[in-house]
Amino acid sequence: MTTPEPASAPSATLRPARRTAAVTSSAVREILKLTQMPDVISLAGGLPAPESFPVDALREAFDHVLATAGTKALQYSLTEGEPGLRAWIAERETKAGAPTKPEEVLVVASSQQGLDLIAKAFVEPESPTIVESPTYLGALQAFSVFGPTYRLLPTDEGGAIPEALDDIGPGASFMYLTPNFQNPTGRLISAERRAQIADAARRHDFWIVEDDPYGELWYESAPPPSLRAWAPERTIRLCSFSKVLAPGLRLGYITGPSEAIQLLVRLKQATDLQTATLTQLAAVRVFEGGLLERHLPAVRARYASAARVILDALATSMPEGVTWTRPVGGMFVWATLPEGMDAAEILVRSAARKVAFVPGAAFYAADPARNTARMSFVTVPEAKLREGVAILGDVIAGR
Repeated sequence: MTTPEPASAPSATLRPARRTAAVTSSAVREILKLTQMPDVISLAGGLPAPESFPVDALREAFDHVLATAGTKALQYSLTEGEPGLRAWIAERETKAGAPTKPEEVLVVASSQQGLDLIAKAFVEPESPTIVESPTYLGALQAFSVFGPTYRLLPTDEGGAIPEALDDIGPGASFMYLTPNFQNPTGRLISAERRAQIADAARRHDFWIVEDDPYGELWYESAPPPSLRAWAPERTIRLCSFSKVLAPGLRLGYITGPSEAIQLLVRLKQATDLQTATLTQLAAVRVFEGGLLERHLPAVRARYASAARVILDALATSMPEGVTWTRPVGGMFVWATLPEGMDAAEILVRSAARKVAFVPGAAFYAADPARNTARMSFVTVPEAKLREGVAILGDVIAGR
């Protein structure tokens, strides 16, 4: 049997849908390519510390599931998620202050998939969508595919400013925010502001999309309850196991009113049918065995120590005119450089000295503050953190 020779023909013309023009490459992912260079001190990627991954516990869990329920684990399962996992999530959410039933839980392949499903469900061309300024760039990527009109919610050291919602709330479809140790700023929204946000949402009849991948990573005290505790009838909450177990599992969940969950279930069916059965059953195994209660204290202590190191290094090495946030949880510090300075230009010079970070402009839906920068600190050894911040301080100072 002979193999046919390839036909000689011009290249086919790719004709993507118009909405794909809004899909841009992630600035963080592009900068991560830089970090693959030898000896680069990377303050760029928002990656959890790999030393925190519970490898042995996960190995035991996967082995146990395959040994005792192998055929079930390798078969299709419910779009909504494994009942045991949904029940565990509902119980945990309820204990944390947001009463939740299992039917109000949808298991997803990471909270990023949750953002995609929410975009498909609620974003229409030119629909008014409220986002913090700055906000998580992965959410902007997911939403922008569908062409919303962004309304910018101003922020300060306490996170989102609720009073602004009386101006930008009327007519909005939903508001997206990260209340706990936000990516990129590390800021925490207080209980008082959460109550004010919930009141504004009711007053102006918009929904709240609460993204909470970092809420378990507090250093000394847990954050206030979910916004679902204040506005359960109009809050959709996304959570991820990437930061508390491992991102390679690609596992997260959404909670919210049953009618919203059922809409998202139908969209997930059209996306990937279901989240991996094997991964869900292994997660149930480690969660019901109390892994998080044993595991998270060490993760929090590790991250708190790294935060103290970078804050001390910033205080020691940054020139006059540079300010930064002081997170009480999470993985990020947000720096503001002197007015008129462009963090992208600083990155070019710091990269030449093998130090990387993310210029802050990537985290704005509009009107970016170009003199801002995000630094992630949990994957860098303490000595390298101090060295990297010192180099960055020298570059900003023009030395």
